[in-house]
Amino acid sequence: MASAAPAQQSSAALARGSAALQKGDYPAATEAFRRALVLDPQSIQILNDLAIALARQGKTGEAIQLYRRALRIRPDDPATTRNLAIAYFRSQRYREAWPLLQSLSRAPSPGFQTLDLSGLTLFALDRYAESAQYLERASRLNPSDLPTLYMLGKTYLNAQNYKGVTGVFSRIMAINPDSVEAHVMMGMAYDKTSHEDEALKEYEAAKRADPEFIGVHSGLGLLYWKKGNVDRAEREFRAGLQRFPNDPVSNCMLGQILLRQNHADEAALRFRSAIDANPKYKEALFGLGKAELALNRPEAAIEPLRKAIALDPDYVQAHFVLGSALRRLGHPAEAAREQAAAVGIQKKQQSDYAKKLNRR
Repeated sequence: MASAAPAQQSSAALARGSAALQKGDYPAATEAFRRALVLDPQSIQILNDLAIALARQGKTGEAIQLYRRALRIRPDDPATTRNLAIAYFRSQRYREAWPLLQSLSRAPSPGFQTLDLSGLTLFALDRYAESAQYLERASRLNPSDLPTLYMLGKTYLNAQNYKGVTGVFSRIMAINPDSVEAHVMMGMAYDKTSHEDEALKEYEAAKRADPEFIGVHSGLGLLYWKKGNVDRAEREFRAGLQRFPNDPVSNCMLGQILLRQNHADEAALRFRSAIDANPKYKEALFGLGKAELALNRPEAAIEPLRKAIALDPDYVQAHFVLGSALRRLGHPAEAAREQAAAVGIQKKQQSDYAKKLNRR
């Protein structure tokens, strides 16, 4: 049994650590909690407090080890389970966070944070239908929490539950009629269901609410592009790039417009900017290949085209353009293989589409 003196010393160190933690002096809190832990190594409270102090200094790995140590001492401790789940979530270790959150959500009355984190974790795991269930439960506990409603709308959007998106949109509008996020979300839903006119209205409403919001100009630009209004699309992409110069979508789409206008040199710069932001952006890689070919630089076109094909082996246009680049470089056999691959992919896609129509 521990003597009175060590117990008192541990309590004093714990009190010092708690005071430092409240003040935001995390190094001092860490030092005090470490001292307390030496004196009382089985204390669940000290292990948790030390882990919290470390986590707030960005030392999440050490914090996780301490939470796990605490759970070995008391496996069913709900506070430690919650803390460990949060640490896993913040470290993007969603597969490890989910079993802990699932166990907490099975309590008779799980709290808002547990349900909200459960929904966010399932969203990160691409389990959208389940995510929506937890976010709905969280929203019922706190109906006016807009961040949860926004995530719920995104979850329904990813689950292709457009009725759910509409319901969430109405709830957000009742709280904040000028919500730019809700208008963008609804615009995306209309766009995905091929209701471009309604999508345009929502994006225009979003622009009126906050013209600086990310995604507003690029979303509008894409819609105007689809409707064949290239001049308006270009204005939107350029407007978006004034605020977000590294936006890959706006850079790539502006590159496509410039390529149509025979400004291949500027188009190439836009495609490179898009690729810098997203190296796996196959449309930008393809666009750069086309731009380099238009600039009579077939040798520079090869690498981005091959990268686009590596990302999507069925990218018909990339095979065709790569074939053209290889032919210009004096590689007729390789060029022929790429052209044949493109024709073969086209035939297969046409056959698959015909079969799909016949099944209807």
